[in-house]
Amino acid sequence: MVPQHRRSGLGRLTSIPALLTAVASLSLAAACDKVPLLAPTGSVITIFPAAPSVGVNGSVDIVATVIENGVTATPPATGGGTTTTGQAGAGTPVQNGTLVTFTTTLGRIEPSEARTRNGQVRVKFIASAQSGAATITAFSGGTSGRLENFAVGAAAAERITLSATPQNLGASGGITQVSARVEDASGSGLAGIPVTFRTSTGTLSPSTVVTNSEGVATTTLTTNAAAAVTATAGAQTGELAIGLGARLIASVTPAPQATTAGTPVIFTITSGTGANIADASISFGDGSSQSLGSFNGTTTASNVYNAPGSYTATVTARDSVGNSQTQTTSVSIGTLPLTLSANPASTAPNRPITFTVSGTNQAQVREYRWSYGDGTTAVTSGPQSSKSYSQRGTYQVRVDVIGLNNQIIATQNTAVVIEGL
Repeated sequence: MVPQHRRSGLGRLTSIPALLTAVASLSLAAACDKVPLLAPTGSVITIFPAAPSVGVNGSVDIVATVIENGVTATPPATGGGTTTTGQAGAGTPVQNGTLVTFTTTLGRIEPSEARTRNGQVRVKFIASAQSGAATITAFSGGTSGRLENFAVGAAAAERITLSATPQNLGASGGITQVSARVEDASGSGLAGIPVTFRTSTGTLSPSTVVTNSEGVATTTLTTNAAAAVTATAGAQTGELAIGLGARLIASVTPAPQATTAGTPVIFTITSGTGANIADASISFGDGSSQSLGSFNGTTTASNVYNAPGSYTATVTARDSVGNSQTQTTSVSIGTLPLTLSANPASTAPNRPITFTVSGTNQAQVREYRWSYGDGTTAVTSGPQSSKSYSQRGTYQVRVDVIGLNNQIIATQNTAVVIEGL
C-alpha cells in the first residue's frame, strides 16, 4: 500500500507543469487576440480625397490604400492636395482587418481608426469653420502616408469673377445686384465660402455673403454715382466697375392721369437731352405693351384700361451700346358711370320697351350685348335696344359694354314688369 501512495503523489507533481503550460498558452492566445493587426514593414499607405477641396463645415470621403511591399498610387483626377508615401515595392493588399489610424491638422477624421478590406479603408474628413490647408496622415505599424495641402474653405479659391444686373445704371444711379462666383482650379464653384464685398461709393447690403451651392454670393449695391466693387475670398480678389449711362428718358406723362374704364389714356414719352435711343417700349401695367422703336424728342402711345384700378406704366429705353433705362408713371382708372333705363318700365305683353345705356360718351365702345331675362339676347352697335315680351312677369335685363379689345368694360342691370292685358 505504501509504495502505491508514493507513485500517486509523484503523478500529481508531474502533471502540474503541463497544466501551467496550458494555462500560459491560453493566456498568450487571449493576449494575442487583443493586439491589433498592423501593416508589416515595407508596406505603403497612399491617401486620396473624393473631391479636390471641401467647404467650411463640409465633409468629404478620404480613402487610404495599404499595400504590402507596394508602390505609390497616383491619386485620381478628382483628388486634391499632394500625396506622399513611403517605400515602393511589388504590391499586394495587406491582410483584411489591418488597423489604420488617421490624424489631421485641421478639422477632424471620423472614425479616427479603421480596418482594411481588400487593402482599403474609407473615412470622412469633417471640416470646421476655419479655412486653410490640411495635412492628413494615416499610419499603421511602422509605415505612414500623408495628404498635404488639402484645401479647406477659402483656401481652395483660385479665382473670383464678378457680374452685375444691370452693370450700367441710369444717369441718376439706382440699385443693382452684384454677384461673385468663387471657383477652384478646375473652374467648379465653391460652396460655403465667405465673400467680403467693398465699393468705392454707395452702399452694399449685405457686405459679407456666404456662397451658395453654385459658388455664388450676391449682394445689393445702391449708388448715385459710378462705383468700383471688389469681392474678396481667402487670398483671391475680383473687381467690377458699375457705370452710369446717359439719361435716355426724361419724362412719361399720361393724359388724363385719372379717368374711367374704356376711356383712352395717351402717354407722351420725352427723351433726354442728347439721348440716342435705339429701341424703346412701354408696358401699360394691365398686361399689354407697345413698341416705341427708335426716337428722339417725343413720341406717344395710347391704351384703354378695361377695369377700375391703379396701374403703373413702364417705359424701357436702350441705346446703341446696350445701356438701358426705365421710367414709370401711374394712372388711376375708375368705374364707368353706367346707367340702364327702360321706357316704359312696366307695360302689357307684346308692347315694345326701349332700353337705353348712358354714361359711355367718353369710352371707346365696340358693341353692347343684351340679355333680356327671358332667354333671348341681342347685340347692338349703339347704346339702345328694343324688346317686347309675350308673357306676363318680371324680367331682369342686363347689358355688357364691350371695349375695342373685345373685353367687358362695364355691366348694368334693370328690371321690367309685364302685366295687364
